[in-house]
Amino acid sequence: MSAGDPKNGRDKPEDSLQVAQIWPEVERAECLARGAALKWASGVFCRPEHLERLSQYRKRESQRTASIHTRLKSMVQSYLEGVGWGLEQLRGARGELKEVSQALKRAGLESDGNTAGVKSLERMREVSVSHRQLLAAVSNLPRLYSVRSMVMETERLVESRRLLEAHARLMDLERWQDDILWQLYGAAGPAGSALSPEEQELVCRYFSGVGQLVDALGKELWAVVSSALALARQNPTPFVSAVRIVEREEALDRALLEERGGAKGHSRPLPPGRPRCWRASFFQVLEEAVSARFRSVSYLHTRGPGLAGHLSALQHGIMADLATVRHLLEHCVPPHYQLTAAYLRASHHCLHAHLAQVSSWDLESGEIFAVLNWVLHTYNSPDMMGQPELEAEMEKVELGPLISTEGLEQLQNKYVQSVRKSVSEWMHKALQVELQDWQRDQEPDTDHEGFYLTSLPTIITQMLEDNARVALMIGKSLRDQMIQMGLYEMENLLNRFREALVEFGKEHRRDPSKDKNKFYLHYLLASISNCIILKKSTVSLQQQQSSRSAGQFSRTPPNPLAALDRAVRRACRLVMDQLLLALQPLLPGLMTRPWLVQGDPTPKLCSVLELHLELYGHVRPPCREEEAQWLLVVEYVRALMQKKLVCRGAEERRQLAQQVVQDNQQFREILHGLEGEGSVPEVNPLALLPVLADFIRLKDPNMLTLEVSGLAAKYPDISEEHVCVLLDIRGDVSRDVRGAVLDLLEQSAPPLPAGYRPIFTDILVPPSIMAFCLTTAKCA
Repeated sequence: MSAGDPKNGRDKPEDSLQVAQIWPEVERAECLARGAALKWASGVFCRPEHLERLSQYRKRESQRTASIHTRLKSMVQSYLEGVGWGLEQLRGARGELKEVSQALKRAGLESDGNTAGVKSLERMREVSVSHRQLLAAVSNLPRLYSVRSMVMETERLVESRRLLEAHARLMDLERWQDDILWQLYGAAGPAGSALSPEEQELVCRYFSGVGQLVDALGKELWAVVSSALALARQNPTPFVSAVRIVEREEALDRALLEERGGAKGHSRPLPPGRPRCWRASFFQVLEEAVSARFRSVSYLHTRGPGLAGHLSALQHGIMADLATVRHLLEHCVPPHYQLTAAYLRASHHCLHAHLAQVSSWDLESGEIFAVLNWVLHTYNSPDMMGQPELEAEMEKVELGPLISTEGLEQLQNKYVQSVRKSVSEWMHKALQVELQDWQRDQEPDTDHEGFYLTSLPTIITQMLEDNARVALMIGKSLRDQMIQMGLYEMENLLNRFREALVEFGKEHRRDPSKDKNKFYLHYLLASISNCIILKKSTVSLQQQQSSRSAGQFSRTPPNPLAALDRAVRRACRLVMDQLLLALQPLLPGLMTRPWLVQGDPTPKLCSVLELHLELYGHVRPPCREEEAQWLLVVEYVRALMQKKLVCRGAEERRQLAQQVVQDNQQFREILHGLEGEGSVPEVNPLALLPVLADFIRLKDPNMLTLEVSGLAAKYPDISEEHVCVLLDIRGDVSRDVRGAVLDLLEQSAPPLPAGYRPIFTDILVPPSIMAFCLTTAKCA
C-alpha cells in the first residue's frame, strides 16, 4: 500500500497504539522521528517555490522506507530460523537426559541389592588381618629374641670406639625395627588404617635400646670430629670411620625420603628419628671445635702487651690448623665436603665474634693499635689468608670483614681518643717543664744556627709526628684523624702557652729587679723561636693530611696557625715592652734644648738598642730589627709631638732638622741590616725621620702645602693633629697658611693602600692646653 492509502492511515494509529503498549520505547522513538522530520521539512520547504520538488522528495523517501522494510523482514526471518534450530536441539537433549536418568536408577537398584553380600565379607577381612599379624610375629620371633644381645654387643663396640662395626650392628637393629613396624602397619589392612598407639608404644619400648645406641654412637662420632685436628697428626683412622658413618646415614636419609616421596597410595612412614642429618651436624661440630679455641681467652689474660701476643698466637694456631686441614683432613673426606672452605668459614666466623668481644673491652691505645693492625694488615697478608695457595679457596668462600665498617670506625675513634688523652697529658707536662725552664738562672740552649730554643718544640713535634707515622701503618684515614687531633691539641697548647706568656710578663713587671728574672728577655726570645719551629711542624702536618678528609671530621677545623700568630705577637709585644722599659729613662731627654745643643741622649739610646739587637740575633724573624726600629721611630716621633721644643727662628729649625738627620744616621748604623730597604716606608719606618726633617727645614712657609701633600701621600694615616703639631714646632706658620694646609689635608685624605702598616696611628698627640685669658685672683 502507498503512503496515501486511507486504509493505511486508518489502521496506523491502532497499530501504533498496540506497539506502544508492548514496547513503550517505540512511542518515544516515533515522537523523536516525527520531530526530526518536521525540522527537516521546515528547512527544505521554507519558500513556496520549493513545493515543486515535493513529489521528488516523496518518491525518494518511499524507496528508502521500502528498502528498510525489506532488510527488517530478512533479519526477522533469519532470527526465527535460529530460534527453531535451538528448540530442536533442546528437544534432543531432553530425550538423552531421560535415558541417562533411567540408567542411573537401574544402577542404584543393583547396588542396593549387593549391599548384603558385601557385609558378609567383613568377618573374612578381619580374619585375614589377624592372620597377617600373627604371621609377622612368628617370622620375627628369632630377631626379637636376639635384640637385647645385639644391643649389648653394639654398646661394647661403641665403648671401644670400633665405630664401623658398631654402626653396622646398629643398622641391622634399625632394619629389624623398621621391618616389624612396616609389617604391622601393612597388616592393618589395605584401607591404610594406622597402628594403634598401644601397638606403636609396645614396639618402641621393646627397641628402646636402639635409640640409646644412636645417641651413644653420635656422641662418640662428634668427639672424634671435634678432636680431628689433633687426631689427624697421630692416627686419622677414627676420623675416616666417622666420615664414612656420616655418609652412610646421609644415604639412608636420602633413600627413605625418596621412597616416601615417590610412593603412591599406601606410602611407608619414616622410621623413628629419621632423618638424622648427621652431615649438617658434622659441620656444626667442626665449627664448635674451632670456636672452642677462643672461649678460654679473657681480658685478664690479654691485658696490655699480652693482647699482641694473643693475636700472634691466634695467627700461628689458625695457620697450623689450616695446614692440617688442607694436607691431612681434606684427603679423609669426600671432595664435595670442601673441608678447607668449611674450616675457613668457621674460623672466620669465630674470629669475628671473638674480635667483637675483644673490641668491647676497655682497651688502651697500644692494644687498639694491635687489633687494628692485625685485622687490616696481618689477617689478609701473605703470612695468613693472603697466601697464594689459599687464593682458590678464598674465592669459593664469601667471607665478610672481620670487623664491620661501623666497628672499625668505633675502634679508630677509641684509639684517637686514647691517644688524645695521652697527648694532652704529655703536652701539659711539657708546658710545665717549659715554665720551669723560664725560671732558670742561665741562658736558654741554642741550636746549630745560634737561635735560642727549649725542649718544648722538639717534644711536641716528635710526639705528633710519631703518632701520625704510627697511625699511617693502619691507614691514611686514621693518619688524618691523628693529625686532626694533634692540631686541636696543639691549638689548645698554644692558647695555654700564650696565657703563660702573659702571666710571665705580669710577674716580671711586678718585680723586674729579681735575680731570677735576669734572663727574662732571653726566654721570651726562645719562646718566639719555639713558636716558629712549631709553625713549620704544623704546616708539615697539614700538608700530610689528605685534602678530602681535612674538613670531614669536624664542623670547626682546628686553626693552630692562628694560635701561633697570637702567641708570637704576644711574645714580641713583651719583648718590645722590655725594650721600651730600657729606653724609657732616656726618652724624656729627646727634643729638648740640651739635646739640640749636645745631641744627648741619642748615643745612650743607640747603646741600649745595640745591646737588645745583639740578643735579637738569637731569635728567628719576625721579632728582630723590624719591630725594634718600629718602636724606636714611634717613640722618637712621639717625643717630637709633645712640643717640648718650638723653634724660634730659621736657625733653630735648621739645627732641629740637622739633629734629627744625625740621629737617623746613628740609628741606621745600628740597624745596618735594613739600609737597602729605606725606600719602602711600610718596611723601614726610619724613612719617616728624614721626611720630618725636610718638613721642619723648609725655608718658605708657602711651600708647606706642597710638602704636606707629599707627606700625606707617603703616610696616609697622618692626621690633622699631627700636622698641627708639626706646624707649631716650626713656629713661623701664619694663620692663612695653616688654614690652607689643613684644608688641603682634609680634601686629600687618601685611603690606606693594601699592605700598608700605619705608623701615625700608634703616635698619640697630647691634648693642647688652652691658655686662660683672665688673670687669676682670689674670690672676694
